[in-house]
Order: sequence, then structure tokens, then C-alpha cells
Amino acid sequence: MMLSWRKEADLRRVVAIAAAFFLLIAGLLLHRYFTYYASYDQGIFNQVFWNNAHGNFFQSTLSSQLSTDVIHGGEAPRVDYRRLGQHFTPALLIWWPIYKLWPSPVTLSVLQAAFAAIAGLLLYGLARQHLEPRLSLALMVSFYGAIAVLNPYLANFHDLGQMPLFVFGLLLAMEYRRWGLFGLLCLAILAVREDSAIPLFGVGAYLLASRRHPGIGAGVCALSVGYFVLVTNVFMPIFSDDISKRFMIEEFGQYIDTAEASTLEVLWAMVSQPGLLLRELVSPLDSTVAYLVGHWLPLAFIPALSPASWILAGPPLLKLTLTEGESGLNSSLRYALNVVPGMFYGAILWWAGQGWRRFLQPLEPLTPRSPSRPFRRFWSFCLMVSLVLVPFVNPSRAFSFAVPDSFQPWVYVPLPLQWQRAGQMHQLLAQIPPAASVTATTYLVPHVSGRRAVLRMPMIDYQDDAGRPQTVEYVTADFWRLRRYQVAFGRDRDRYDTFVPFINSLIDSGQYGLINSRDGLVLLQRNTPSDPQALTDWQAFLAAESS
Repeated sequence: MMLSWRKEADLRRVVAIAAAFFLLIAGLLLHRYFTYYASYDQGIFNQVFWNNAHGNFFQSTLSSQLSTDVIHGGEAPRVDYRRLGQHFTPALLIWWPIYKLWPSPVTLSVLQAAFAAIAGLLLYGLARQHLEPRLSLALMVSFYGAIAVLNPYLANFHDLGQMPLFVFGLLLAMEYRRWGLFGLLCLAILAVREDSAIPLFGVGAYLLASRRHPGIGAGVCALSVGYFVLVTNVFMPIFSDDISKRFMIEEFGQYIDTAEASTLEVLWAMVSQPGLLLRELVSPLDSTVAYLVGHWLPLAFIPALSPASWILAGPPLLKLTLTEGESGLNSSLRYALNVVPGMFYGAILWWAGQGWRRFLQPLEPLTPRSPSRPFRRFWSFCLMVSLVLVPFVNPSRAFSFAVPDSFQPWVYVPLPLQWQRAGQMHQLLAQIPPAASVTATTYLVPHVSGRRAVLRMPMIDYQDDAGRPQTVEYVTADFWRLRRYQVAFGRDRDRYDTFVPFINSLIDSGQYGLINSRDGLVLLQRNTPSDPQALTDWQAFLAAESS
């Protein structure tokens, strides 16, 4: 993805680059899925889509397993639990017809790659409103090579993957003054997630502060604030108490000292503690700076100079900075996609001539800037660094076929072995009937998530549609993977040490029988005698560790 300045960019080249990017991202995501590196969130969204396709809108036992009723209340997950209490995501229904035609986690991976590729095309169209073709193409290529774009899009399917697509479309509609389309895309952005009102507020703040469309900007700001308050305090509590008892406490617990709090109570706690608010805003300073550099790098640090970037990206950046812990300030996580559109549109406007001095002079014509040859070389260098860092970071283990998961101690699963193991896991999971309830280890969950009742180990109890307690019919786990990774990753070591006695207790109690075991892959069935050969293979696997 080196920047080219030799020829005028034409539409065929633009489309060819977008198509190549789509094929690359889709290929990496599909390889990740078929080699069993997709994980829990891919299963959550696939189960939500699967339930949507069957008329049980936004229901998910996998989401229920993460609910406050289960985590804090000790209840069993419910098959009729609606995920809207955790995240209000009605925009997912836009893609319901596509999933209905091809109901599979594979569809979600292809959709995510399409979101990224089409967002780049919209960015090019947006840049062409202000800039000449070659510079517009350079911005599109920079988008495709950005750390904060590639890392989140190479992860499990997630709702925020829609944000660059919708926000770039919104800004393009604004440039063309297509206000009807602009209004529809405002609603689409709000429907992505409850907190997508925050980056939309940034768009309104820019339109207001730049005086380009102050009335519309004020309306967008009011709509964003009103929607956020209404959804988080009225709509979401209808479905569950998760936002007040879990998410507000987990993300903003440093501001409050109660066991639960609404978004309004958290906002008031922030405002009433200005010292703490300021401290959280600037600390940890090193993580904040590193996060900003990750966004600025593929654009050769131009957004740092652009007033539009600071205003557009400011609200989502503020939210991430004020969140407890450092999970928000991580360019590998999906939250970075709330920040990306503001950074790139601000870069477009800076190249169009809108610096700080000209920002408050919207009626005067801008004089576009043109990058010098030395700057173009610097920009290419920055983009190459961004591209090199992506496989080095290995987001969501998308490059584990080429890059070790750990260098010290060494943990690497070669590509042929990945596919060999994938074939074994596919054969094992094929023995589970499509409608049977099942619990599985994290990386098996996406492959069994298209059903009414699926859980993550070690949970085996759930409530059916009538509210009756049930236990899953099948238990499946991949201990080979846990053993391979436990030398470097404490979480895998803890799971291995917990799950081995758990499986043995299920077998010893007679509640489940081991019907298949091969090289650390196990499958148990409720109220079924154990297969003698499967027991022998399981004991041999366990003995191999101690020998």
C-alpha cells in the first residue's frame, strides 16, 4: 500500500484497491474463523443474528451469561434474554435479510470486511469534494493501512464496524446537502449502539463550531444528547439492569461509590468532581499519547494539526479517556472505530486548507495544500510503519499462522498444524445435533452458536423458554489448545487447571459420558455411557502432560 503520485487516480484504480482490500480482510477473517481463532464475541453476534432470523429478536444465552443477573445474581442464563439491555443495537436489523439468506458466522466475517472496504470508498468520495484525485486516493490507502482500522476489523464481528461506513456516508450527504439522507444516516448511527450518539455529537459540534451549518449542528447535538439519555435511562432498563449494575460500574466506577448508577448519575458524579475528572483526562499520559499516535501515524500526524479532527474525534476520545482502566485506549479494540472518522475527515479538511487560522472563517474560500516530495516520502514511511506494526501486534491472532503468539516463551502453531487441528475439530462438532444445547470452550463457541441454547464452559445450566432449569445436552472442549498456550498465557493456564477437573467430575458423576476424545478434543453427552476408547484416549492425553 505504498502511496503513488505518478498518475491521476481513476475510478477503476480506486475500486480495484478497495476490492483487493476487501479480499485481503475477508480472507484473513475467514482463515481466522475456519482455523478456530474466532472467539466469544463472534459467537454472541452469530447467536443474536440466528435468533433474529428465527423471530426471537436480539435474544442470546451467550449474552445472558454476561448479564448482571448471572454474574452478580447467580441466576442461570436464559434463552429469552434480550441483549438490548447490554447494548442497544437495532441497526443490526439492517443486515438481517443478508444473514437470513446465508445464516452462518462466515456471513458476519464477510460483512465486516465489506464494511471496511466500502467505508474506504466513501472516504475517497468525501475527499474528492475538497481535494484532487491523487491526494484523495492517498487518504483512502491510508485508511486501509491504519492501525486503528485494521486491528478492529480483523477481530470478531462487532457492531461498531458499521460506524465508519455510516459516518463517512453522513458527512458525504452533508457535503452534497442531501439533508433527507443526512437525517436517515443520523438515525442509523444512533441505532448502531447506545454510545454511538457520542461520535454523532462530534459531527454536530463541528457543524456548529465551524459555522458551516450551525442550525443543523445544534439539532444534531440536541438529538445525540436526547437519544443517549433516553435510551440509557428508559429503553435499555426495560430489558435488563445491566447498564446501571454492570457497565456503568465497570467503566466509570472511579466516580461513584454505589453498587449501581444510571448514566445521568455518572455524568453528575463526573461534573461534581472536577479534580478527579481532570486527573482521569490526562492520565495515564503515556497510554493516551501512544493511542493518539496510533491514530495519527498513517496520516503522517496531520490530524494533530487539524481543528476539525479535534472537534469531531474529541467526544469519543473524551469518553475513552475517562473510562476506568486502559481498555478504551487500545487501538486493537473496536472502540477505536468511533474515533477514526473524525481523524480522517479532519485530515481532509486540513489538506483543503482549513487550519486553525481559517477554521472560523467558513465563508472565505480555502486554498488547498499540496504535499511536497519530502513530505510524501515521510507519509509513505509512516504508512509502512503502520502496516508493519499490524502483524507484529497480531490483532485478535489474525496473523498467528505467520507470527508466533509469544516469543518468550515460544508459542507458535504452524499453518499446516492449524488446518489439521481445524479438520479434527470440525469432525468432532459435526456429531452435535443442530438443535441440541451445548457448552463449549471459547474458541469452539462461534462454531456451535447457531442454536437456541449455547453457553461457554464451565457453565452447563440454563433456563428454557418456559423458565424451567435445564442442563446442556453436550459439552465440548479443546484442551490441546489450552495446554499449548498455557506456558505463556495465564488465562489459558487457569482455564486448563479448572476445566480438567470439571470434565473429570462430569464423567465420574455419571451425569455425562465421554463419547469422543482425540488429542485433547473432548465431547461429552448427557445421560450417555462413556465410550471405553474415548476414556483411554482422554487418560492418555492427561498422562502425556505429567510424563
